Amino acid sequence: MKKRVLIVDDEEGIRLLYKEELEEEGCDVELASSGEEALEKLESDNIDLVLLDIKMPGMDGVEVLRKVKERWKELPVILCTAYPHYKQEFGTWASDAYVVKSSDLRELKEKVKDILKMSS
Repeated sequence: MKKRVLIVDDEEGIRLLYKEELEEEGCDVELASSGEEALEKLESDNIDLVLLDIKMPGMDGVEVLRKVKERWKELPVILCTAYPHYKQEFGTWASDAYVVKSSDLRELKEKVKDILKMSS
């Protein structure tokens, strides 16, 4: 059975790029453009992994991460951000991985593969 990944990012281009790349890797992909939308999808869909941006309007990724880990403790979350300095912030430590956005998606795809193997 295909693993289901939820991509949460306020930038449509990023969501679509990640969706295309992860579908090529064999994943089913759901998209959310905000933290609120992501939490709604998690309530109704069976998701295996969340890719989560930090800097978003409204509810930021650190708050979404906290809510996800409170409600779905075992659900893996990869923080994916353009800002490497957030890795040092305490609120991000609950994530299962931290990837700095890049035009080279190899690191992101490797983290996704590794985490999905671990949770299968």
